[in-house]
Amino acid sequence: MRFGDLPLGKRPEGRWSLTADWVVVDTPEGRRLVQGGEVVIEGDRVLHAGGRFEGELQARFDMGAALIAPGFVDLDALSDLDTTLLAHDNWPSERKGRVWPLSYMDRGPYEMYTPDALVAQKRFAFGQLLLNGITSAAPIASLFYRAWGETVDEFTAAADAAEQMGLRVWLGPAYRSGGMAVDQQGRLSAVFDEARGLQGLQGAIAFAEAMQGRDLVSPMLAPDRVETCTEELLKRTMAAADDLDCPVRLHMAQGQMELQTVQALHGKTAPEWLDVLGCLTPRLLAPHATVATAEDLDRYSDNGVTVVHCPLVSARHGGALRSFAKLRQMGINVAMGTDTAPPDMVLNMAVGMMACRLNDGLESLRSGQMFDAATLGGAKGLKRDDIGVLRAGAKADVAVFDMADSYMAPRIDPVQTLILGATGRVTRATIVDGRLSMRDGDVAGIDMKAARRQVQEQFDGLIAKYPERTLGHPPVEEIFPPTFPLLIGD
Repeated sequence: MRFGDLPLGKRPEGRWSLTADWVVVDTPEGRRLVQGGEVVIEGDRVLHAGGRFEGELQARFDMGAALIAPGFVDLDALSDLDTTLLAHDNWPSERKGRVWPLSYMDRGPYEMYTPDALVAQKRFAFGQLLLNGITSAAPIASLFYRAWGETVDEFTAAADAAEQMGLRVWLGPAYRSGGMAVDQQGRLSAVFDEARGLQGLQGAIAFAEAMQGRDLVSPMLAPDRVETCTEELLKRTMAAADDLDCPVRLHMAQGQMELQTVQALHGKTAPEWLDVLGCLTPRLLAPHATVATAEDLDRYSDNGVTVVHCPLVSARHGGALRSFAKLRQMGINVAMGTDTAPPDMVLNMAVGMMACRLNDGLESLRSGQMFDAATLGGAKGLKRDDIGVLRAGAKADVAVFDMADSYMAPRIDPVQTLILGATGRVTRATIVDGRLSMRDGDVAGIDMKAARRQVQEQFDGLIAKYPERTLGHPPVEEIFPPTFPLLIGD
């Protein structure tokens, strides 16, 4: 049987293996590269990772000039259609629909996508993750276009989609007690409805309880950005996470609007505020830390918080973690997230290395440390030792990268080559829980080309509604002008 004949979405029968020119393996002595290595899979587990396997096999597939590695762990994985792309050349945010005007809030925020569209977006986003070698993900979506928070029904459907498509996920509907609003004079302020936030938390707890024991799905609590949360919501969230034994992801120390708002409301930075509340714990996953102070980072270190580094989306908007090397030296666990489209972990590693070296110099970071953050760091943040690794007994979550790509030459060390010269588009195959979830651009359970057309239509429809939720209600052409003026007529 050829590798191309394996059915998508299913585990091959019996004991089978992949061989390649290079394999990243995890040993008791640490991570190693094996030339001409082999990975043997049986059921949902890795049976062997290293040199040639001498035991009996149902099938052996030679991937040739390829790198076989642990699948990436993405702790801030986009699960909708990325509206931050619209902010790339369009600012300030309060005049471009990224902050609701009071006139929109007064009429009552409403859903801008149908329930079916929200589910379709999650399926497409999960497919994109698999295309990029991401095997474990903690999905994230924007609440800018939502009525308030996410719903249990849409996440129940998302859980079903993840299991059908073969993606390991930590899921939980986002909830919040408030949101930012802008008045006619362009002044920003936080508007709160704590009862609505607590209701959202109760729904998230019920969802988490229902997800216990699922195959590829684990629960997560996901309060939205820190400036949208109240003290009561955060305290109850952390208490619930202890009861459920699940992680909590909370975006904070990520931008000037948040920094100024939290200081105005509480007289502290967000990490300082959470520390006072007793809400900084090892359960906490904290994207992005780009405006964290030295004292904030000390608090993260002292309390075992995982920082989720999302270098691509930060750099697009002029931000950077200062710095990856510094956090590692402080003993802070650094995991990786993509948080934008495309969800390209390889590109994120490249941008992350550039940002770190710009901040701290050439010798501040090596490729292997960034690769470890995209695998081991995420696993540690989730309190798992059986994902993000390739060793006997680990979950069979594997990515295969093409090392013969004609755009990626000359080839040197395979990990360095991947980060220096590639993007996630060189991912040839993604295996999750021993199932072939993606091969050569085809994803189990979804037609990605048809889905791409469908979600583009949905996104175009969202853009058409932007005037309704933008200060002054200007036309779309004013909110998002073209890069160059359109040529009209001859």
